[in-house]
Amino acid sequence: MSVNRTLYLFSRLQRHFNTRTAHIIAGSCRVLSGSRLLLQHPLPGSVVCCRGVSSNSSPPNTPDTSLFVPVSLKTDVPADGTVGAELTQPLDKNELLKVLNKFYKRKEMQKLAADQGLDARLFHQAFISFRKYVLEMTSLPADLHIILSDICHNAGHIDDIYPYFMRHAKQIFPMLDCMDDLRKISDLRVPANWYPEARAIQRKVVFHAGPTNSGKTYHAIQRYLAAKSGVYCGPLKLLAHEIFEKSNSAGVPCDLVTGEERTFVDPEGRAAGHVACTIEMCSVNTPYEVAVIDEIQMIRDPSRGWAWTRALLGLCAEEIHVCGEAAAVDFIRELMYTTGEEVEIHTYQRLTPFSVLDHAVESLDNLRPGDCIVCFSKIDIYSLSRQIEARGLECAVIYGSLPPGTKLSQAKKFNDPGDPCKILVATDAIGMGLNLSIKRIIFNSLVKPNVNEKGEKQMETISTSQALQIAGRAGRFSSIFKEGEVTTMHRDDLPVLKEILSHSVDPIETAGLHPTAEQIEMFAYQLPDATLSNLVDIFVSLSQVDGLYFVCNIDDFKFLADMIQHIPLNLRSRYVFCTAPINKKQPFVCTSFLKFARQFSRDEPLTFDWVCRHISWPLAAPRNIKDLVHLEAVHDVLDLYLWLSYRFMDMFPDTAMIREIQRELDDIIQQGVQNITRLIRATNPNITDPLQPQRNLSEQTGAEADSSALLSRTRGQRSLAGMMEKSLASRLVRDGLLTPDLLKQLQREWSKSQKQEGGSQSALTADLDNKSIKGKRKKKK
Repeated sequence: MSVNRTLYLFSRLQRHFNTRTAHIIAGSCRVLSGSRLLLQHPLPGSVVCCRGVSSNSSPPNTPDTSLFVPVSLKTDVPADGTVGAELTQPLDKNELLKVLNKFYKRKEMQKLAADQGLDARLFHQAFISFRKYVLEMTSLPADLHIILSDICHNAGHIDDIYPYFMRHAKQIFPMLDCMDDLRKISDLRVPANWYPEARAIQRKVVFHAGPTNSGKTYHAIQRYLAAKSGVYCGPLKLLAHEIFEKSNSAGVPCDLVTGEERTFVDPEGRAAGHVACTIEMCSVNTPYEVAVIDEIQMIRDPSRGWAWTRALLGLCAEEIHVCGEAAAVDFIRELMYTTGEEVEIHTYQRLTPFSVLDHAVESLDNLRPGDCIVCFSKIDIYSLSRQIEARGLECAVIYGSLPPGTKLSQAKKFNDPGDPCKILVATDAIGMGLNLSIKRIIFNSLVKPNVNEKGEKQMETISTSQALQIAGRAGRFSSIFKEGEVTTMHRDDLPVLKEILSHSVDPIETAGLHPTAEQIEMFAYQLPDATLSNLVDIFVSLSQVDGLYFVCNIDDFKFLADMIQHIPLNLRSRYVFCTAPINKKQPFVCTSFLKFARQFSRDEPLTFDWVCRHISWPLAAPRNIKDLVHLEAVHDVLDLYLWLSYRFMDMFPDTAMIREIQRELDDIIQQGVQNITRLIRATNPNITDPLQPQRNLSEQTGAEADSSALLSRTRGQRSLAGMMEKSLASRLVRDGLLTPDLLKQLQREWSKSQKQEGGSQSALTADLDNKSIKGKRKKKK
């Protein structure tokens, strides 16, 4: 085939790719056999876009050139060999170096290069590479050799080097030649057009708006159950399970689809008319009569918001019932304006009232049946559950990393009127997916660790939306308590809580988007030598979104991509592995992920026996907190296996047996959580009852007894933290459950309390608050 014919065909192929880009972006799915759902591989990402940018007039993004990694060039001898040297003469390296340095300093050359996409940084990198190439090559291409020889002998102008420099620059930075194509691929404007099947029908959108416990989801589910076909899309596996069971109990056959599980009610595996799924797993190709999208306010979530955007814009349902906070109404109405669909609003009020109390709890002695203490760290849960049970009270424990079965078991224990367990200690994991009979919500703290837009950890006061979501769990309509109460553990936090709850919820302004596997593959076609992490970085750098959207966080994706970069995998498989939902804070989970990828790359199936050897199955009941944390990590590893098994069925073949041992592991973890106080004590036998001093206060009366009790409890909590530090805290830091900064703060407090022990107890009690405040002011100065 002639060169001209080849170039002609390639140009036509390129135009074909460009015109197909908008259609290809929409489909990041592959069909899963035996299911009506398509499996999409999501990519969370992290650049937030400003509102008000027109999708038609927004200028192309300036690329972040720090992401451009130079490609290593082969140092092969050119095809024309030493022709250049034969036609002229060998080059003097010293003279050549002077010529090249003069070229680098030419402002005109830098300006010309900038017009071709070489900013100052890339110009410098390209020049260093070009200079090294010219000086170290034993034989240069004939045309370059002749030009350099002429310049060295004053027979040519130094600017004549520019075309050869640019040729070299585009070889080491191939993205310069295809920047327009990369921009087209990463154009994320007008995402409503990505779903032509949804745009082909006129959908009715109904927004059920109201606070927690207002019945908004109930009304949407009633319409879902009455429909001939329907899909429920929820944020949690627990919620999908609840709708799955409720639907089948009502005589409406319903399948269950989550990232790790497929349950078909039909014995032969035929899909039912209804399906309950996690939001990421919903199909945007299957037609339904009714679709329910729960917790729509999560469309602004920095990591998962893309899934709500995809469901809202892409579901092929005659009716879309959206449930969530009223703060999302205006935004959803604006978003639906881009699809030409009107939104019908149904507003609901809370079914049972809850009130903010005028007094804090202040002491665990003041706990009552139906109380739930909300913490934002595991260390607080461990400490409080230990102190509560030291008082002879039983408590249930719920936090995010517990398996779903264990959470349900603890919830059932707390809800059971015949069970002596009447106190619950939990994180904000109770905010969704669990039906709990709570009379009073007690915030142990109002500060929660968060990750900001730059991926940095920071401590922030909880938002009004978060506070209402948690506080709304008190006095739920279906519980035995018809009214709820909300307060704080500490007196100083109560006015802050009242201030938070007095504000209205911030309106939602943007929705999440993410790049698809196809888009990343097209990037890889243009930049074949780039790593997956680098491809995604460049994609986000060039991506264009209009004012209604932002690109979701990609830090976790990049973390996994860098972890397995050295493992030989094709791009599609690598992409799927990097979208796996794992907890990167768990070293054992990360190690397992790496081993899974390595075994997969060898084309060796991950069998049940192989997994059992890796996790050392069977596992014994936990003897201490470290063992419990490890068992939770093993449960996550089995979840990872199940998640991958639905993407690579032939390589992860033993799903049924893995699910069976996971159920056994869930039972073992449940036993550990039920005995969590014993595990904390076993972690360090030297830990004494922090409340022991209170038992010697029986002879004190009035204000003296109250202040002494408060001081003893304060000392007891610090004593517990101090003694746990020697053995437990270091391991909690290592496992990512306690930050080093928080550990240092606990150490400082413990040291301070030890110095104060020798003083007068009554004087210390009277001045406790004043000294604390003054001490903080002095530190700031």
